[in-house]
This record gives sequence, structure tokens and C-alpha cells, in this order.
Amino acid sequence: MKYLRYLMTVAICLIASFASQAKEYDVVTLDSEVLNEQRQYQVLLPEDYSASSQHYPVIYRLDGAGNIPLMNEVLGRLRDGNAAPEVIIVAIENTERLRDMYPTVNQDPNGPVGVGGGAEKFLAFIEQELIPDVEKRYRTHSTRIIAGASAGGVFSLYAMQQSPGLFDAHIAYSPAVWWNAGAMVERTKQWLSTQPAKSTYVYMNIGNEGLPMRPYYDELLTAFSTHKNRHIKLVVEQYPGVSHGLTSTAGIFNAYQSFFLSKEFARENVTADMQVIDSYYRQLGEQWGVEYTPPEATVRQLGYYFDWQQQPELAMTLYKHNMSHHPQNPDAISGVVYGYEGQGNLDQALNFAKKALAVAAKEHPYYDYFVDNVARIENKIKDAEKAD
Repeated sequence: MKYLRYLMTVAICLIASFASQAKEYDVVTLDSEVLNEQRQYQVLLPEDYSASSQHYPVIYRLDGAGNIPLMNEVLGRLRDGNAAPEVIIVAIENTERLRDMYPTVNQDPNGPVGVGGGAEKFLAFIEQELIPDVEKRYRTHSTRIIAGASAGGVFSLYAMQQSPGLFDAHIAYSPAVWWNAGAMVERTKQWLSTQPAKSTYVYMNIGNEGLPMRPYYDELLTAFSTHKNRHIKLVVEQYPGVSHGLTSTAGIFNAYQSFFLSKEFARENVTADMQVIDSYYRQLGEQWGVEYTPPEATVRQLGYYFDWQQQPELAMTLYKHNMSHHPQNPDAISGVVYGYEGQGNLDQALNFAKKALAVAAKEHPYYDYFVDNVARIENKIKDAEKAD
């Protein structure tokens, strides 16, 4: 199944390569005082950016704009499926990649010896210069994500530990934690042992890597397992048939789908306490950067589901809660009608059927249904009275 998802993602990548040709990126050059060099980043804005006043979550993608087409396509599919918001994508171009991404200078002969050690400065550049510049130029929301692959994955983990709270999510595709004999693994162990209290999301995956990568990566997973922390949401995937260079392609869908809250509230999370639903959508609004009321159709459909599951009391609680959020919506009121009719309370069903008709605009696509529903329940009451 996971490999099938990978193949689907590759297909999306091919589509994205064509779609991206029509996309225009903002290209921004910064004179960095921290790095003492010019740095460039590219920005892809949401399609409706100029027509709205909304503030958007930002994804900071290491390793440049070559990653934007696939990201934009996958995130677009998630957005169309109510599983992700519109976002701003900021792609940070490289100058000296290994210098910037690794916190320590490598002494391991499996890689270039004497290289690395610039991550502290690079993170300072991102925190002190890049993010303020992005937030000055664009309408950004407080939700920030950093994503990188291989060396970029190591940097993502480093940013989580060095500047907790700077990013809400840290995505590390096949992080090259073998660097400098597993220095990042040891650092992460020490960090986890302190039981950090800042909530964060971590996504990691790995492909078919063997030595020197795999033992260090497995040790990293053991560290997360040993030091369980309720503040860290960890998602881990393995793609045995996928090469190191393709792990970001394989994992991108689940990396973002597992982080963003969906507009669709999961049925298994429904309880008699409706505040659970309200709290969920408040959290969604905070994450997405919009004020969000529980969607009328979603809550009503939950009611139908629990009616079908022979739980009429829970269903009615859902219908009424939905109507409390959407008191002038005839569809929400019709849910209450359905609930009362199912319980055999035809008088109340008729009462609310009339309310639904009263607030329904004649332009409503189902206006005739509201008219017919009143007549149908009235006839049902008459038939019941005759039977008595």
C-alpha cells in the first residue's frame, strides 16, 4: 500500500512538472549580515492571495525552488479534499549546502571530512533575517513548517531542538543522521532526555538505505521510543523499495496530511460532549489561520451516520448542536426534523419542518423539498390520527 502511494506521488510529480511551468514565483534576494553573503529565496503564493485579505501558514522548504512544483500539486490535492489550507511556500536556495545544514564538522570518512558546522549560523539567518523579511512582505499566519531532505532533514531536526517554537512542524525526509558518526543522534538523545515541553510535530521517513545510514537512523527511532513525550507528535514511515533521493517524493503526502487538521471531523472521535467538536474546529482555525465554525454539512452527516448506527440520542444531540451554530440554515434545521421523525415525534418534526421552510430562500436548490417535507409530515400525522 505504501509503495502504491509512492507510485501515485510520482505520477503527481509528472503532472506538477507541467503545471508548474505556468506558475510565477517571487524571487527575493537578501543581503545577510548573519551569513555575510547574499541569499536568495523564492515564494509561491496561493492562487487567491491577491483577491483575499487572509493570512496564510508558511512552509519553509530547504534546498530550493525545485521542490515547489510537487509540493504545490500535493498540497493542492489535500486542499481540494478539505485536508489542508492554502499556504505560502518559501523555498530557500543553497549556496554551501553541507556547511549550512549540518551542526557539526564531519570527521567520519564516509563523508567529506572537515565540512559542516554552519547550522547555527544558518538557523540564525532564518530566524533573524529570513522569517522577518517574509513576514514583512507577505500576509503570513503564525503556523510555520520547515521541511528538508537528507542534510536538510538533519537541519530540520536541529531547528526543532535549537529553537523550539520557531516552527510548528519539522519534516525530515531520510535525514542523514550518519553525519559525523551520528552526532545528531546523540544530540537528539540528550534533547529528548530533558522532556521538552513545547508541542511540535515531527515527520521522518527512510528508504532503502543501508550502511552507514541505517544503524544511526534506527538508533534515532529508539531514542524517540524510549523518551516518549506527549508534546511531540511523531509520524514515521519506511519505504523499503525507494532510494534515498526519492524519499521526499514518497513521503510528501503523508507528511502534510498527518500534520494539518482536516475539515472533516472523524466519526470515531464523536462523543456526547459537543465541546469536543467545537474545540477541534477552534484548533483547526488556529492552525489554518481562519475563524472556523463546525461545518453544517459535516455535523449533519455525522448525525445521519449515528442514526444509521442505531444511536438516535447521539444523532439528535448532533443535529441540535449543528442547528445552534447554523440557526438560519434550513439544511441544519432539516437534520433536527429527520431526528424527530425517526423517533416518532411527528409534532416536533412538523414544527421544525415549518421552521426550515420559513428560513429557506426560494433560490435554494432544494426549496421544493422543504415545501414537500411539510406536506408529507402533515399527511403522516393525519394518517396516524385516522389509525387511532
